[in-house]
Amino acid sequence: MKKITILGLSLLTLFSSIAYARNDIGAYSISEALSSETAKAKLGNEVQFYFGEQVYAEPLQKLGDLKTNKKTNAFNKSDKEACEWVFLSAMIALKKSAVKQGGNAIVNIKSNYKNNLTSSEDTFQCGAGAMIAGVALTGEVVKLAE
Repeated sequence: MKKITILGLSLLTLFSSIAYARNDIGAYSISEALSSETAKAKLGNEVQFYFGEQVYAEPLQKLGDLKTNKKTNAFNKSDKEACEWVFLSAMIALKKSAVKQGGNAIVNIKSNYKNNLTSSEDTFQCGAGAMIAGVALTGEVVKLAE
């Protein structure tokens, strides 16, 4: 019984140190993440998304700023797979907030992982560890002419 307890504690210590040992921040393709059938189905056409400095029409109305910070289980997934999944979760959260506020677009979407604001039209930032991956995004909800 004593050996089992020691073995269990040893494994727990090993796995807990592995879980916190890695926090790699990477840039992943927005277009690849949004091109999946799941992303297309979940995001639909109700809200338009403009990343970084992408050009958009003059808003009819500015409805406020949004922030989201999502995490997902990254265990037994590649960093890319986990990051694309959590990015989609963050995008769904932005969409739901925009619709709730009466907006039809989110502009100036930027990554804000660990409060490090990064603007890009092509990539988003994602932190990936052995157990968890996370994406934080900011943007502004607007009403554009339809």
